[in-house]
Order: sequence, then C-alpha cells, then structure tokens
Amino acid sequence: MFSYIWPIALVVLSNVVYQICSKSVPSSINPLASLTVTYLVSALTCGILYYVLNKDANLLREYHQLNWASFVLGAVIIGLEVGFMYAYRAGWQVSAASVVQSAFLAVALLFVGALLYHEAITPSKLVGTALCLAGIFFLNR
Repeated sequence: MFSYIWPIALVVLSNVVYQICSKSVPSSINPLASLTVTYLVSALTCGILYYVLNKDANLLREYHQLNWASFVLGAVIIGLEVGFMYAYRAGWQVSAASVVQSAFLAVALLFVGALLYHEAITPSKLVGTALCLAGIFFLNR
C-alpha cells in the first residue's frame, strides 16, 4: 500500500512547495532568467540523487535509452513554469490557479487518454468531468 501512496504524496507535497515558490519569484526578474537557476539546481540535484540511489550507476548507459519524450518534457516543463509565474503576476490567486488548470487538465486528459491510449470514457468519468467544470464555475464566481 505504501508503494501506491508515497508517489502521490510526494507529488502533492512538491506541488504545494512549487506553487509557493512560483508565486514568490520576484516580479522584477524575468521568469526565464529565474528558471536558468531553477534548472541548474534541478540538474545538479538529479545527478547527485542518481549516483546516491543507484549502486551500479552509469549515466551514459542510461542516456542511450532516451527517446523523444525526455527532450519534449524538458521543453514543456518550461511552459508550465512560465505559465504559472505569469498567471500569478496577472493576479491569479494561488488557491485558484492550480485548481482551475487541474480541472481543465483533467478534461483534456480524458480525451488524450481516449484518443492516444484507448482508455474508456465511462459515465463516471463524464460525471467527474462535469463536476470539474462546475467546480471551476463556483471557484471563479
């Protein structure tokens, strides 16, 4: 059970700290300049953790297994980071921005799951989607 729960707990905790940090970046700095430091720290941390957590660590061997997804992920993460920074600068509240984007993301991923991964769109998923959209309505009222 722990192996099922800890990844989501890590995502939630990390996302809370992420939102606090994104909102706390000074508005006087260009978000892309700020992200150069963010990604330098991230790359160094990943490198250190990779070697600490792997007895038979061989980063070059790992790199030979890369595909397009790692490169595209690196690019789209910038969109997430910059998008949140500009959303907060535009006046979005930390309590609303993440919820609104998550609700729209849930709707979008319903269709992505169906089209790309042949996941079923069930009545309960449609009800959940409707609830997400209703939540956005009430949150922004």
